[in-house]
Amino acid sequence: MAKVIALANQKGGVGKTTTAVNLAASMAATKRKVLLIDLDPQGNATMGSGVDKYGDVPTIYDLLIEDKPIDEVIIKETSGEYHMIAANGDVTAAEVKLMELFAREVRLRNALEKIQEQYEFIFIDCPPSLNMLTVNAMAAADSILVPMQCEYYALEGLTALMDTITQLAKLVNPNLQIEGILRTMYDPRNRLANDVSEQLKQHFGDKVYRTVIPRNVRLAEAPSFGAPAMYYDRASSGAKAYLALAGEMLRRKEKTTPVVA
Repeated sequence: MAKVIALANQKGGVGKTTTAVNLAASMAATKRKVLLIDLDPQGNATMGSGVDKYGDVPTIYDLLIEDKPIDEVIIKETSGEYHMIAANGDVTAAEVKLMELFAREVRLRNALEKIQEQYEFIFIDCPPSLNMLTVNAMAAADSILVPMQCEYYALEGLTALMDTITQLAKLVNPNLQIEGILRTMYDPRNRLANDVSEQLKQHFGDKVYRTVIPRNVRLAEAPSFGAPAMYYDRASSGAKAYLALAGEMLRRKEKTTPVVA
């Protein structure tokens, strides 16, 4: 069964979509079968995966609102060598239309049950707001990966996010856990970044990944070429960092997976 991980942070501009695309590509490069779901109406993960959101492609809207079979909305050709479900501006309407539907909080979870055995990891790129799309992601996920910058306001946002996760867990997914906290756009020369990083480790311990994602021009450039950083510049510090993160996550998974005698 696939491990379903939602990437979420109510604060925008923290590298959430960059992490979704590059982590999916890094996991795929280790020969894991990966599905990336773009739940953000901006469709940035879609474009960053080499899929034209303005073209005639099926999207998460077709799955959640039009009840298309999930096999028909999965795109199997991407620049990152993973499968994906795309998003575009139509997904904005999905936020409203979901409110009118039965079992609106668990439509994504119900759809994923049909294909979970086909993948090892399913990553969900959430919009930077708490709406019905984000609720669907958290209802479907086993855990949440939180990308965040090491700055003062990010700590406040993290506290709000933790409260949200606690409330949603009670309502729609009692098994929801924090997968990990990822420090992004990290500059070790910045004293505030180091101070916030230490606070994170004190409060969240092993939940904070040892891998940090540095500020890197190649990471910022890669989406304009429609490719993850490892296919744009494999030697860049950003590409190497996401490969290291994939390795760290796989080692954690092995430690927590029970051995069958």
